[in-house]
Amino acid sequence: MMLQQYLKDYGQQAEIFVEQLNLLENGRMEAFAAIEALEAMVVADDNTVLLQIGGGASVRAKVLEPEKVLVAIGAEVVVERSNKDAVEFLKERIMEMEASQKRVSETLDKLRGQMTEINKRLEYGYQQSMAGHQEEE
Repeated sequence: MMLQQYLKDYGQQAEIFVEQLNLLENGRMEAFAAIEALEAMVVADDNTVLLQIGGGASVRAKVLEPEKVLVAIGAEVVVERSNKDAVEFLKERIMEMEASQKRVSETLDKLRGQMTEINKRLEYGYQQSMAGHQEEE
């Protein structure tokens, strides 16, 4: 019974790690999209961008200062950076997220390996108990 509890606990931990991987991947994709938008904004002649306002709605907007970007750096702190510096910051953030993804994936792989071992033990125990029941009959 104890092994089954471990297996259940490990399964819940694995779900959490999968969620973390999804969040990291979404963050990576958002950062790539932001980089693409920032780089396009600099070369656009009229500084017009498509601005998502929520609920699936977007508007065309003119960026008054495409060289100045407000960047969230964490803990609800936002700083103004040049477009180029903002792009570099986002690239560094992507590298950090990729490193985190690697660590989480490695942990998830170890956890899945442990789950496989527990499953093998449970199966072996089940087979042993079935063999014992057959001998009694």
